[in-house]
Amino acid sequence: MQDTVNMAESEFDEEEEPPFSDQEDFVDDIDDEELLEDVLRERPLEADGIDSVVLVDNVPQVGPERLEKLKNVIHKIFSKFGKITNEFYPEAAGTTKGYIFLEYASPNHALEAVKNADGYKLDKQHTFRVNLFTDFDKYMNISDQWETPEKQPFKDFGNMRHWLEDPDCGDQYSVIYESGERTAIFSNDPKEPILVEERARWTETYVRWSPKGTYLATFHQRGIALWGGEKFKQIQRFSHQGVSLIDFSPCERYVVTFSPLMDTKEDPQAIIIWDILTGQKKRGFHCESSAHWPIFKWSQDGKFFARMTQDTLSIYETPSMGLLDKKSLKISGIKDFSWSPGDNIIAFWVPEDKDIPARVTLMQFPSRLEIRVRNLFNVVDCKLHWQRQGDYLCVKVDRTPRGTQGVVTNFEIFRMREKQVPVDVVEMKESIIAFAWEPNGSKFAVLHGESPRINASFYHVKSNGKIDLIKMFDKQQANSIFWSPQGQFLVLAGLRSMNGALAFVDTSDCTIMYIAEHYMASDVEWDPTGRYVVTSVSWWSHKVDNAYWLWTFQGRLLQKNNKDRFCQLLWRPCPPTLLGQEQIKAIKKDLKKYSKIFEQKDRLSQSKASKELVDKRRLMMEEYSRYKDSAIQLYNQQRELRLELRGGVDTDELDSNVEDWEEETIEFFIKRILISRYFRKNILCTREIFS
Repeated sequence: MQDTVNMAESEFDEEEEPPFSDQEDFVDDIDDEELLEDVLRERPLEADGIDSVVLVDNVPQVGPERLEKLKNVIHKIFSKFGKITNEFYPEAAGTTKGYIFLEYASPNHALEAVKNADGYKLDKQHTFRVNLFTDFDKYMNISDQWETPEKQPFKDFGNMRHWLEDPDCGDQYSVIYESGERTAIFSNDPKEPILVEERARWTETYVRWSPKGTYLATFHQRGIALWGGEKFKQIQRFSHQGVSLIDFSPCERYVVTFSPLMDTKEDPQAIIIWDILTGQKKRGFHCESSAHWPIFKWSQDGKFFARMTQDTLSIYETPSMGLLDKKSLKISGIKDFSWSPGDNIIAFWVPEDKDIPARVTLMQFPSRLEIRVRNLFNVVDCKLHWQRQGDYLCVKVDRTPRGTQGVVTNFEIFRMREKQVPVDVVEMKESIIAFAWEPNGSKFAVLHGESPRINASFYHVKSNGKIDLIKMFDKQQANSIFWSPQGQFLVLAGLRSMNGALAFVDTSDCTIMYIAEHYMASDVEWDPTGRYVVTSVSWWSHKVDNAYWLWTFQGRLLQKNNKDRFCQLLWRPCPPTLLGQEQIKAIKKDLKKYSKIFEQKDRLSQSKASKELVDKRRLMMEEYSRYKDSAIQLYNQQRELRLELRGGVDTDELDSNVEDWEEETIEFFIKRILISRYFRKNILCTREIFS
């Protein structure tokens, strides 16, 4: 054994060492940028210190007796953006010259000062103009010769709203399955889903649709990618290491990303706001916690976004991303706020403080005008619920009345479209499980009580200032309310712990249309038209029976789609309809005029034959017709020959009895009539509702 080891070592020693030196004619064509890109990216840039200096103009000119006070004011304003290491106030004839120099500890702090303090109004006579000191060289070296900017090539991503042109008006939805390994886009069909696109490892966690359905966002370790167009090409990408949460502005112009890995004191990168069209970073923010996402809440038109911190409500405006009027609102004790979905109005509430009652305030922007204040007493907690059109605001107030035990809930209903915003109150002494407004209407639903005696109550806010209880269903197995996007219909669902009990309700007459069950269902998703609803069991919450089921709004089960380790289904949103109220009324009035077209189409769709099979049958029928015509023509041409061969006897008419013939009519699809998606969807929805 020892001899074997020695012999092996001897052979190894005698083996020549491989050469590691380059050959004489070797040329190294790999530069440092390619080889060490990630290392060089972190390399400090050369600087002489002046890139941390800002020049502030339009500063008050003061003498020695007021100089110290001016320095304190300046330091208080500009120290918000970072540590100031040096200040210089030029003087002439015993007074300051009206401009100063401030040096920060970091160039990033100087940039923040320029972004946020430029245009700051100190008083009526003095508005600051703030510039980087290094910008002066750039402005001094501007060429006198005009150079035409280089024209950038146009990137054609195709029709970004192509799915709206589907002649069958099938809505799309995304599905993640195989524990996130595969992502697919399907077009909805009552018989079976039609695959549009499918990719492996398209996203690393989950996906999000933009508010109008234009973009599909996928998550990756290095950032976010947006996809769209007919073939779902990559439209834009945003580099944000470790991104975990995103939020879109309602106008789809901006996207907000959050990463817990990137934040530093000098350079805020936890939250970044991006311009979707250009891909540029608009601004970064610090974030202490993402427990209440989204951190920023957007106004309905995307012109403003707001953030709440301790005793402060900050409203920013786009596209500058700066504070509105250069200052935040100081609201002592503010607990929560929410934008109206229909107007640039913010509702916020403040708890009680000693002898000062709690209050709910409605404030209009950008004027900051308080249009309504409601004082509340003995308040434990408040929740703000806007109706989707912004016509009503419900403030759910939990309070403990004096001299009683337990919690009583009041629903404070603000009528936003009426003068002075009157408030109605609905009191409930049972615990509240869920509350939800009808999206396009004035009704709301409430789940209240304790299991197993859970009640579902439906209320109607009338124009005469009254709130009527329409109906109450007792002993319901439900813990969630899901309204149809078009209103009128809803699903009362008992998710997770209630084993997926489902009740389909028509609130026009408050009747339960159907009761069903999807065992262990974890999610309920309505399609944008309100014609279909999906219930699903996600692998993220339950490891067996992972599938999604498709139902009609009346509760009829259409499909059971089992997917291996199914995770998530999201319907693709649609932009607001282009039809006005008068056009919708006209469609309802002339419904019978269009019904025949769709009834014929529906009869064809009831067959399992696909479009390809229908086309194949049509071609076969056309080929048969051509053959039949040619055969009849040949038959007629040979008539004289047949008579001659058969001695003048017309055998064509022998044994023929026309009365015994049977006539059979065959229908098949020959022509496709294209109708506007919005136009047809309103007809379909109206027809199904009336049926």
